[in-house]
Amino acid sequence: MDEPRNTRRFDIPLHRLDVPLPHLLPFAIGTFDTIGALSRANFPHRHTFFEIVYVTGGHGAHVLDSVHRTLDPPQLCVISPGQVHHWQNAEGLAGHVVLFNEDFLLSRAQDVAALRTLSAGPGHAPGNQSGPIEALLADMEDEYRALRPGYHQLLRASLRILIVRALRTCSTGERSAVRSRATEVTADFTRLVGLPGGTRRSVESYAQELGVSPGHLQTLVRQATGLTPGGLIRRQRTLEAKRLLVGTELTVRQISALVGVEDPAYFCRFFRRETGMSPGEFRADAGGNHHDPRVESIAARPDST
Repeated sequence: MDEPRNTRRFDIPLHRLDVPLPHLLPFAIGTFDTIGALSRANFPHRHTFFEIVYVTGGHGAHVLDSVHRTLDPPQLCVISPGQVHHWQNAEGLAGHVVLFNEDFLLSRAQDVAALRTLSAGPGHAPGNQSGPIEALLADMEDEYRALRPGYHQLLRASLRILIVRALRTCSTGERSAVRSRATEVTADFTRLVGLPGGTRRSVESYAQELGVSPGHLQTLVRQATGLTPGGLIRRQRTLEAKRLLVGTELTVRQISALVGVEDPAYFCRFFRRETGMSPGEFRADAGGNHHDPRVESIAARPDST
């Protein structure tokens, strides 16, 4: 049973991928209808998994980490684990929804870097990739439903092709960056920083986990992004604070502690320096809190025939 809309919440709803029999794979594909109501949720939430949405119909907007993009089908949307998104005033949504965990990726480091690039914005126009992407998704959905021998391997390979075609919707500069060693290391660093508690760790601890020296980590991150590791941590801290301000009823003091700043007064100064407004002004400008608590898992079930 859903909780009342006015229930006080202390975190943004987290959806986990729960794929039932007969698949039991960390992967699902379907339509907005077959995946279920949560695939078109109109309240801010985040995932533990990746989501690729290819919108072919409908109107409204996709909101990803507080950035709005009006739907103009066909449109490709990619959501990475930890990002906060929802569909705003969306009606008649049609298209393909692909859900998968990181361990389903065929070329893990390279694919994660590509997906992070694609999820930097709330949507992409597919351009001349529209036909190939739609045909590929239709074939993947057919394989997912038919359960023919080898479908698991075919889906992993097809997902790899889908990511490459999706990446072609970005600029040449972004595609080149994804292939570099610097971007792969930076993608791993960014993923770690985005984990719960990630903004409370030191650059040195990240360098040790990634198997590089702090100086080399700084060189690689700066080469890939133009920012220092500390700069990316500050950017993630600001992003997480924005997510919590918009998506929860936590106080500024509570949010300050969660993003790794013990002094709320310093946090307010930090937030104003990064965004140009106070936490309270940002929350008010975003229209307050938006909550509709739902179940924590999202399941995709093939049509029963």
